[in-house]
Amino acid sequence: MLFAGVLACFAQNPTPTPKPGTSPSPETKKNERPAPTPAAEPFDTADVKTMASKCARIETEAGDIELEFYPESAPESVRNFLNLTATGMLDTTTFSRVVPDFVIQGGDLYTRTDKVTYAIGQRARKVVPDEPNKILHERGIISMARLDEPNTATTNFFILIKEAPYLDGKFAAFGRVTKGMDIVDAINKAPVTDEKPEKPVRIKRAIVLTCGPQSASFSLF
Repeated sequence: MLFAGVLACFAQNPTPTPKPGTSPSPETKKNERPAPTPAAEPFDTADVKTMASKCARIETEAGDIELEFYPESAPESVRNFLNLTATGMLDTTTFSRVVPDFVIQGGDLYTRTDKVTYAIGQRARKVVPDEPNKILHERGIISMARLDEPNTATTNFFILIKEAPYLDGKFAAFGRVTKGMDIVDAINKAPVTDEKPEKPVRIKRAIVLTCGPQSASFSLF
């Protein structure tokens, strides 16, 4: 019972955003124009080799966190994160859920400081298929958050403070922190109430980098 309770609690999205496939707006009126087709994103057609060559830097109010990715194990999760980063969707969002000594969770597009447009709302509900794999959920791993139901991951991700073997093979681990775990720890140690930070740390900017000692940035903004 304890195991199931912990896992169920962990699987929830950090804020009461709509479930994938639903809308926060009133029921669509009859004869209303159909929603426009979402615009293509930079990594939509990228192959595994291309995505494996990319890293990312999350520049937060508390400091920078750098990541590497494992598209050979979770290609759609990596593609999703790279697209969110390259298009600036993660900019000004917060780490809106913090579980002390466990995880920090971000990626909720509804926490942006600017206006959440229709396009942003649509992107926030774009579903990513489950990709459970053999990557162990250890300290520093970044993985996809989702609801209890399968295939409900969207834009929310979490970074582990310590190992959580009961998540192995159930959640889509897709990358690892390569620099800035001290920043992750600092965010995790800030005061929280019911897993909600009293002062959520905001992401100032997230950018895609070419992995290597002389990283070059890639961003549409």
